[in-house]
Amino acid sequence: MTEAIQLSAGDNAPGFTAHDEEGNEHQLQTYLDNGKTVILYFYPKDSTPGCTKQACDFRDNMNRLNGEDFVVFGVSKDSGKSHQRFVEKQALNFPLLVDEDLSLHTTYGTWRMKKNYGREYMGCVRSTFVIQPDGSLGWARYNVKATGHVGMLMRELGLGE
Repeated sequence: MTEAIQLSAGDNAPGFTAHDEEGNEHQLQTYLDNGKTVILYFYPKDSTPGCTKQACDFRDNMNRLNGEDFVVFGVSKDSGKSHQRFVEKQALNFPLLVDEDLSLHTTYGTWRMKKNYGREYMGCVRSTFVIQPDGSLGWARYNVKATGHVGMLMRELGLGE
């Protein structure tokens, strides 16, 4: 097995085209061309406690982020139907990108070997990337915590809380 890609701040963000829970297509370059900063966060699974907490933190801070020209996308390997249920149940106000083939996970290096109770398996490492309008990564972090992550991210971006 090959080693996962490790992106860092300053690297060029890998481009992508992906569909959300409603089948709408999102191209990274379109947002960058419009001067947006894209927050792309990867999470393991819809409707699990940690992932719900993280998604709701983004939801609750969306007005502030949108006001600063940020666009947020959540990404998991769950299906569009699963994403739809998650969005509806939690009243999420941002798109969830479908990555069932793990191409986006692989490109950003978030599909990695994990360990739980001594068992090794491949899975999504909770990660967040902030992509600047010039296409570079302004922030890249793997193994982020679900709780408190959005507040920490906003502080790092100079948005306070």
